[in-house]
Amino acid sequence: MNPKVLKELTEKTRALIGAPTCSSETKEAAKRWLDAVGTDAEAEETKKYIAELEEDIMPIDTLIAFAGSEQGISYFGAEAAAGIAAHAKEIKAAGARYCDCPACAIAEEILRQKSEIFA
Repeated sequence: MNPKVLKELTEKTRALIGAPTCSSETKEAAKRWLDAVGTDAEAEETKKYIAELEEDIMPIDTLIAFAGSEQGISYFGAEAAAGIAAHAKEIKAAGARYCDCPACAIAEEILRQKSEIFA
């Protein structure tokens, strides 16, 4: 991997681990990837890490549906769920494809570099 891309990915990965909305599965994949950097396991852990990001990033339509569901209302509370759904609809109208919480925003940044990561 290009040293500049590796440095950026490492920085973004550390920020992702610290994001309050990062899932435990993504944190573990990120930590495993960081531990593998510079080792024989780096390429394989990179594939696993990117796959985990692709699995966990929340598409905007999924967020809208969840926030408007009984499960979402139960999870967030009625007022917060309504606010999240409204916000998600606004950012979707502005062109967003994914949730813009801290974890999803960082995951999206990383995934945009996917071709550089695997170059």
